[in-house]
Amino acid sequence: MATATLGTAGTTTLTALSQPGSYTRQDGTVFSVTQLDADIATIQQAIKDDQNPAQPINFAMGGWSRAGQLFVPNRGWLKLLPGDYVGIDATGWPIIVSARAAASASWVHT
Repeated sequence: MATATLGTAGTTTLTALSQPGSYTRQDGTVFSVTQLDADIATIQQAIKDDQNPAQPINFAMGGWSRAGQLFVPNRGWLKLLPGDYVGIDATGWPIIVSARAAASASWVHT
């Protein structure tokens, strides 16, 4: 099997937030990220179950939390680090970009 390429069709097609907390970039710059509860709720509600998009995910289990946990439907929990970005594509699927990758020229974010 050969490797493939992956990218976005546009540069601003994902709704996203970065994980709250403090982190240091490779150049030594320290960032502190805070998020409003309403913004986190927007991302949580946008995440859909890819096996049954009409079925909302079980928010009793979570979705995305300030504690740095992301529940990926039918896959389980992932740990996020401060500065990681969680984007949601048009189908409701979460996409994680590490803080280091987000800081590179490969990704554009606001």
